[in-house]
Amino acid sequence: MQDQDRFDTLGRLEDLPQDYRDELTQHNLVPLWPSLRAVLPPARPQPRTRATAWSYQTLKPLLLKAGELTPIEKAERRVLVLANPGHGLEKMQASAAMYLGMQLLLPGEWAPSHRHTPNAVRMIVEGEGAYTTVDGEKCPMRRGDLILTPTGLWHEHGHDGDQPVIWLDVLDLPLVYYMEASYHIDGDRQTVKPGRGDRVYAGGAMVPTPMFERSGKAYPMLRYPWVEARAALVALADDQPELESVQLTYVNPETGNDAQNILGYYALMLRPGQTLRLPVRSPAMVFHVIEGGAKVQVEDQAFTLAEADTCCAPGYSQVSLSNSSADTPAFIFIADESPLHRKLGVFENRG
Repeated sequence: MQDQDRFDTLGRLEDLPQDYRDELTQHNLVPLWPSLRAVLPPARPQPRTRATAWSYQTLKPLLLKAGELTPIEKAERRVLVLANPGHGLEKMQASAAMYLGMQLLLPGEWAPSHRHTPNAVRMIVEGEGAYTTVDGEKCPMRRGDLILTPTGLWHEHGHDGDQPVIWLDVLDLPLVYYMEASYHIDGDRQTVKPGRGDRVYAGGAMVPTPMFERSGKAYPMLRYPWVEARAALVALADDQPELESVQLTYVNPETGNDAQNILGYYALMLRPGQTLRLPVRSPAMVFHVIEGGAKVQVEDQAFTLAEADTCCAPGYSQVSLSNSSADTPAFIFIADESPLHRKLGVFENRG
């Protein structure tokens, strides 16, 4: 309360004479004290990120309509952005550091090769027959697969199937844009190289020998198949029935570090009827339902998510997840800003 009282005594911009304010403006100067309580609020941050949910049932027809209205040649990437109203829809961001977009690729289409500074991942939502080629590695797209597109790597998307394919894009674009480091370069169609990381590292905790002869790639594994992640979650739940949080982290198999440098990615299983209370932590989180349904409680707001729905929760919020079914498990993909917070030294876990 004492800190709050001290903040309340700070002077306002309106308290300063207009001629003094005009002179400050003329010299590109700004007094700090009237804005100090906004940039350094007492006790805890005041996130602009709002708890927000996006319904796939609502979004999908609009995305398919975009496929009718805009050919791929006119779009390059046909995406509807999941924008958080707390940041303003024009900012096209889900949180301070995360961008979300739902992307559509129709049969026979090819999204041309390019590379860019923001990191990206694809969480495949629906359809088969499409692929993304990243740094010469052709990655098939199947529901629940996570495919990395790390910073600076060439990537393109193609579709040899007969049904629309839709996936969720997660990028650290807001952060890279804020740093004034965001740009892209167009490229030519890639030549597919032999070898796939999801085959080399399919042995779970087993990696090629000897360990010191690593691939030399910063990202040796680009595709994380859902069939393997799901099986690992089910096995973990069966093996440790007392375990409250059945969750796996997507990591670099050669280093054990997070799969990417800025954002973290996880797969979570909720047992039938389970409610899981998450610790209050500093990073914002995104939840995307791969299978089943879940109820997400963010402070005093509640969202009921069906399969393929997506939700965002701001940092420093109390969040709980509940499986909507008493009979079957629910599987949820999570993205958050933890790696960034840890690197910056601002990560907090308030329990």
